[in-house]
Amino acid sequence: MKGVLLARIDLPQGTLDLLILKTVALEPQHGWGISERIRQVSRDVLQIQQGSLYPALHRLERQGWIRAKWGVSDNNRRAKYYELTPAGQRQLEDESTSWRALSTAIESILDMA
Repeated sequence: MKGVLLARIDLPQGTLDLLILKTVALEPQHGWGISERIRQVSRDVLQIQQGSLYPALHRLERQGWIRAKWGVSDNNRRAKYYELTPAGQRQLEDESTSWRALSTAIESILDMA
């Protein structure tokens, strides 16, 4: 799909949480870093807007799935870095299993002859 502009894709409910959990599971990240990582890995298909990202980060923090610590970003600015908690790791595993089962089922239906 390289070079092809895609229309805006709305993520199914809960998908953004899964993407954030997976991204911070790899290493602690600040908000902009999380959105950039998702954009890069998805080859520009998924572009998370700040208006969606920060409420999701706050929600995940309230649920105890991530925690925030202040640090200094690459450009020498103070930034909140988010990392996965043990409860967040369990949630990531549960959501990943559910997502894979769902996507396999949908793929099967789409591939029907």
